[in-house]
Parts: sequence; structure tokens; C-alpha cells
Amino acid sequence: MTSHENRYIDREKSWLAFNARVLQEAADESVPLLDRLRFLGIFSNNLDEFFRVRYAAVRRLSMEGISGEKILGGISAQQLLKDITEIVIEQQSESLRILSVIEKMLEKENIFIINETETNKEQQNFIKEFFIQKVSPELVTIILNDLDEFPLLKDTSGYLAVKLVMKPKQLVIDPSDVIQKKEVRYAVVEIPKTINRFVVLPSSNDKQYVILLDDVIRYNLHSIFNIFDYESISAHMIKITRDAELDIDSDLNKSLIEKISTSVKDRRIGEPVRFVYDQSIEKDTLAFFLTRMKIDATDSLIPGGRYHNRRDYIDFPNLGRYDLLFKQNPPLPVVDLSLEGSILERIKQKDFLVNAPYQSFSYLIKFLREAALDPKVTSIKITLYRLAKNSQIISSLINAAKNGKRVIVQIELQARFDEASNISYAEQMQTEGIELIFGVKGLKVHSKICAIERIEDGKIFRYGFISTGNFNESTAKIYTDVTLLTSHQPILRDINRIFDFFDVNYRVHRYKHLIVSPHYTRSKFIKLIEREMHNAQEGKEAYIKLKMNSLSDFKMIDKLYEASRAGVKIQLIVRGICSLIPGILGMSENIEAISIVDNYLEHARIYIFGNEGDPEVYISSADFMTRNLDARVEVTCPIYDPRIKEELIETFNIGWKGNVKARLHSENLENKYRKRPKEKMFRAQLETYNYYRNQMDVIVEKKL
Repeated sequence: MTSHENRYIDREKSWLAFNARVLQEAADESVPLLDRLRFLGIFSNNLDEFFRVRYAAVRRLSMEGISGEKILGGISAQQLLKDITEIVIEQQSESLRILSVIEKMLEKENIFIINETETNKEQQNFIKEFFIQKVSPELVTIILNDLDEFPLLKDTSGYLAVKLVMKPKQLVIDPSDVIQKKEVRYAVVEIPKTINRFVVLPSSNDKQYVILLDDVIRYNLHSIFNIFDYESISAHMIKITRDAELDIDSDLNKSLIEKISTSVKDRRIGEPVRFVYDQSIEKDTLAFFLTRMKIDATDSLIPGGRYHNRRDYIDFPNLGRYDLLFKQNPPLPVVDLSLEGSILERIKQKDFLVNAPYQSFSYLIKFLREAALDPKVTSIKITLYRLAKNSQIISSLINAAKNGKRVIVQIELQARFDEASNISYAEQMQTEGIELIFGVKGLKVHSKICAIERIEDGKIFRYGFISTGNFNESTAKIYTDVTLLTSHQPILRDINRIFDFFDVNYRVHRYKHLIVSPHYTRSKFIKLIEREMHNAQEGKEAYIKLKMNSLSDFKMIDKLYEASRAGVKIQLIVRGICSLIPGILGMSENIEAISIVDNYLEHARIYIFGNEGDPEVYISSADFMTRNLDARVEVTCPIYDPRIKEELIETFNIGWKGNVKARLHSENLENKYRKRPKEKMFRAQLETYNYYRNQMDVIVEKKL
């Protein structure tokens, strides 16, 4: 084996490279303008979560005096924190440059994002009235100087740090010496989240104007602070990010719901891990806030522009300009599977695959709605991880319980940042008589499975579905995920055994078809890789095609390196973190790795192994990350139906041919676009949609 200096790319830096790919979409002039703003919002939102979770975890290692080099793959926690801060400052600067470019291009489309100093008389009157009617009742304003304890600033909100320089008071020490003393007062104004941050102003001469809520408040500062006799006032935006780690109470007298609820509330007072500020803020104002908030140099201080919380650009108003947005392709039907009539009867005849958002997520809702009403259905078992705000899944399950079905739901209360929502749904389901399972101690349940039992000819017959993604009709519009609808009885008996494991989790079950973490996934995938290695060494065709969100487990990476050296051809489509270094002579020369970042978020996990020309195909909820393999309940499902096998292989190959939105994973994290000479442009997501649309066209032609 080669003595290549590095065997792995640092996980955190690889994630930051993924977010840089999102930023590339914001910079891409082929992307419609309003969608470029949306990508800026996604970039910012991703960065917030990164600091709350990953940066916070590295920071804890550093503060505990742990070098973390074994955990972090050869870099110390202290050095990694410095590297992250440097990368983020550079990315933030780039995002501001991109935003400036987009704003100039919007102006050419007669869309102007203006501040409070650029308004005309009509707009000023509108802003004053809007502030009085909408904004002022929602404002939280705190004068800071005389407070013994600094107020808690929420890490999901933006604030204006306000400095008031009071008019001087004459201080007479003796008749010949008059001293003018200027008092300075500081305040914070929380920018309300209950109001859309982008306020649409009256248009004029076919020009449309938008002002940020921050600037509406700035314009009305005198209205807020008119009781103070000041000579000058200024306001600069600040933002705090806190450690989002949950500290679960060990009190045996509390229920898990109570413990998680308390932990979520305590998250509000988590340690600060990032402080972003307007770099034009006065030095004394910045010093005041850093001192009072007890933020020192070990925390990540990020100088920024006038505005933060740019995640809000995700919800930038469309202004009726649909020409500046992606053309939305309507979800297609699944061939031979109608949303009319009985879906269970069709699934009994053969398996079906739903590939959302190319195809409609409504099939899953239809499945549960039918099960809720069918007199022959006796029970429904399902795992839930992240749910839509107004979940049709929950509505269907409650409907089933009201119809006398036994409904058993495993809901993951520790789905990060969805804890409060899941607790609310759990309480709602409990009220309706649904049996809840809160998982296995020490393991998150990340599997996506459902099984129903139906009495047919006096016997139990099962139907179900297994997915790579959450049962969430909102994210199903933008996340690519595949779901197998099946009546394969042995697979469904395995699903039943998983629910037995939830109930009695000290017993390790055997599964005949499904591959289940934490007990079997790692060892099974290693065996599948080793079989390809053996075939390669025998001179037979040997290949591995893996599509996933993240690849960071060192042992699995080492096994893929070993397979590469054995001659196995490996193709990797890894959307996010990729700690594997492809294309290194003597280590990974037979491995190619790309990432696709486009209009949809690539979320499906599809694993294909050559198997001497009779490929084995799997769909999974698990990435090749240590947590998925060893510390979660994950389910990987084999695909037995030849039609669906072929479909998954073909859609993988379509992704692999991508040369428009595909970037190359590399050691130096350059994010180079994958451009092949003389090849025509091939946009993988668009071609995947065309693949399914062509299937429908073929069916129509046959009928004609």
C-alpha cells in the first residue's frame, strides 16, 4: 500500500466543503435569481446547525483538554476549531459577495432591496404605519445598563444592538470648571420571527421594492426610544449560536417526554459557540456585549455584514415573478399504481417503488388512509423520525385508532431540532389511544418502516413499506427518497421482529432478509465488499455502486480502500461528508466519488453490489457513518423484484452520468465541477424526471 500522507479527509472540513457546494448554487448564473437567494438561505441555515452541533462537539473536546486526534482523524480539536473559523469567515465573505451580485441582477429585473435611508415619502409613510400596526406590538426591547444579569439571547433570533449617546449633562466641580459628561446606554431589540423578514413596499413605475424588517425597525428607532434624551443612536445586528447538545436527566421518576422537554428548554441556555456581528459596529459597543455575555476569544467570533440570519432568504417573497424561479415539475404517478381503488390489492400482486419527489408521495398517505378504513386491517406499526408541520401521516394514524385499529408508533423524541414537534405529536397520539414506543436506551431509531396486519381467509397477511427518507409530506417535495411498497411476507415478518426488539430490547433478534443496525449492518456490508474483492481476484467482473448522504466511518473507508487495491471498481455518489479520498495510486485508484447538489436535496441511500453479473441491490436508512452503523436502529432492505432492481440501477447510472450539477470529491476539497470533454450537458435530476416521464409515455403509447 502507498504511504500517502493522509488516509481520510476531516469530517468537519468535508461538511464545510458540502456547504460550499450549496454556495456554488447561489453563485451559479444558470440558477434562477430567486432560487439563488433560496440557496443563500440554505447555506446560512446549514451553517447555523453546523455550529450548534458539530462545532459545539469539537469545542467540548477542546475545553475538556482532549486532543481528539483519534476521534478526528489526526487533527487536534484546538487546531480544528481554528481551521473551521478561518474557513467560515472566508465562506461568509463569499456569501456576502454573492448576495451583492444577486441584488444587482435583481435590480435589472426591477426588483430593489433597499434600506431605510433609500426610501421615498410614500414608502416612509407605509413603513411608519406598518411599524405601528404590525411590528411595534411584537417587539421585545431591553435596556441593558442597569441589569444585574444580562438577558438570555436566543440562538434562533437576530437582534439589533443599540447604542444611545445621551445629551451631555453639565457636571460642576467648582465655578471655574464645567465638565460635560456624556452617558452611553445600550439596548437590544429582538427582531420578531412572527413577521416575514422581507416587507414588500408599494411599487411604483413597474419597480418592486423590498425592505428588511431590521431596517423597518431602524427607521423607527426614535419611536421606540423617544423617552430618552439622546443626541445620537445607532443599531447593528448581532447573532448568537449556542451548543445544541441535549443533557438528558437521569431522574427515574420522570417520563422520557418530561426529560426531553426539559432538555429542549435548557438548550436555550447552552454555551455560546459563535457570535456573529456587523463588522461596522463601534468597538465600545462590541466590547460591551462580549463582556456582558461572557464571550471570550476561545469562542468563534465571526465578523459579518449589516444583516445576519440569512437563512430567512429561504422564504424571500416570489413577488409574482415565477420567471425567476425553477419550473416546478409535477410529481408523476407510479406506473400501474393508481390512487383510485384499493392500493393494498395492487401491492398484493407485486412490489412497487415510489421515488419522490419525481413521483407522488401521496401513495404512502393513500396506503395509511386505506388501512385506517379497511375493516379487515387489525393493526398498524410505524416508525416516525421527522414529521411535517401539519402531518397527514399523524392524521391517518389517529383515524385508524378511531376506527378501532391497534396502532403502534415508535416516535424518536431525540430527532435533533424536531424534539418539541415530536413531543407535541406524541402527546396528541397518546390522547387518541395510540400505543407509543420511545425507542431503545442509548440508540436513536432512524429506520423508516411500516407494516400493517390484515385478516385474509382467517390468517394474518401483512403489507408495508420501507423507505430511505422520513415520512414527511413536506420534505418529500424537495428530498429525493425511494420507498418500497411490498407484501413480501418474509420481509414484513422481519419488520415485526424489529418492533419486538423495540419492546424487549435486551434480546438480539435474527433477521432473514432485512439488515438491521446496530447488530448486523457493518458486518453484512463488509461481507458484501469482501465478496466483490474475491470476485476481482478471481478475474471476474466486480463493482460496487453506493449512493448515500455521508461517508465518514474510518473502518468502512479502509475496507473500500482494500477493495480498490483488489481491483474492485467503485462508484460513489456522496452528497455531503466524504472522508474517503478517491483516486490515490496504491490506495484508492479504482474509486471515483462525486456529489450532486441541485434543486432537490439528494437523500436516498442505494447500495449496489456486482455479484458476478447478478447484482444485489439494497435501499437503506443508513449512511456509512459510525452512528448509523453502531449507534442507531437502521434498516437496509434487499430488492428482490427484477423490475425495481433495474429501475434503481438505471437511476443510479443516470446520477453517475451527471456533468452539470456533479462535483468531484477530492483531497483538497476544491469542489470542481465534473466536466467531461465532448460530452453533452447531462443534468442528473432533470434526466431522472425524464426517465420516469418516459415510462408513463410508453404506457400511454401501449394503451393507444
